[in-house]
Order: sequence, then structure tokens, then C-alpha cells
Amino acid sequence: MGETNRFKVGKIVNTHGVRGELKVITITDFPAQRFAKNSVLYVDTKPEQKLTVTGARPQKGTLLVTFAEITDMTAAEALKGCTLSTADESRDALADGEYFYRDLIGLTVIDQAGATLGQVSEILSPGANDVWVIPRPGKTDILLPFIQSVVLTIDLATKTAHVDVPAGLIDDAD
Repeated sequence: MGETNRFKVGKIVNTHGVRGELKVITITDFPAQRFAKNSVLYVDTKPEQKLTVTGARPQKGTLLVTFAEITDMTAAEALKGCTLSTADESRDALADGEYFYRDLIGLTVIDQAGATLGQVSEILSPGANDVWVIPRPGKTDILLPFIQSVVLTIDLATKTAHVDVPAGLIDDAD
């Protein structure tokens, strides 16, 4: 393996059918691009395997993905539980206001009063918009919608995000 950084784009959770199709939970903002036909992905096996996507289709919150190199259930079974990754891509691929998950994880989130709410620990994609998870010791996690009216600015250089928390979003009442 060379110097190329790899970034996780999915986890293989099961097989589907007898022709080597794999059930994948995606962990990327760009599933259509990452799992497009002829995309090259890497599996974290020892040694690492390079796979070429031949097809992907949605099914119940997952993707069913076929690879040129995996043609039967036996080969597919061996990959259950493995992580799929891609080589780092240029930031030029992002439009203004778009970010890679890896850039947002760890951001310090500051509210409109200047108080630090915590750091983004993960990003959920439940539907129309992503949700930032901000853990707080001894309190419930803040689930902050990643929308323009809430996330006002993101400064990757200082690893901070300034937000306008909607009234009632943080409930500290016991």
C-alpha cells in the first residue's frame, strides 16, 4: 500500500443472494458517486483488496452493491464486517458550503451567545438533512440539524462552527 490516505465510505453488513451481492451501510455524503459503476473501492482485508463497482441499488436503508471481483456467495461471505474505503479526493470536487464528514467531526460548536456547546462526535443522515451529534457529559447529546439557518459559519482553519440553536432544541430539564 502506498502513501494514499483512505476514507471510509461504507461497511459491509451482509450478503444478498448467491451471485456475490453485498449489503452495505453507507458512511458518506456522496453514495451515488462513491458507489457509481466503475468506482474503485478498497476493502480492509489483509492484504487490502481493490474492488470495482459494477452496480449498486438501494434497499431498506442500505445499498446492495456488486463488484467485478466478487462473483459468488462464498467470496461475498468472506467480506462480511469489512469496511470499504476510497482514496482521498481533491477538495475541488466540493461545491462552496459542502464539506467532507471527516472535516466536520471534531469541530468545536459555539452558540450565538459565545458559549461552547461541545464537539461534533458523529454525523447522522436520517433524512432531509444531516444531524450533528454533540455529546455533553452528564447530559443528553445535542442533536443539531445541519441546515443553513442553524449552522451559521464553519471555519476549518480554527476547527470551529458558529450556530444559532433553535429555541427548545436543548432540553436540560429533568
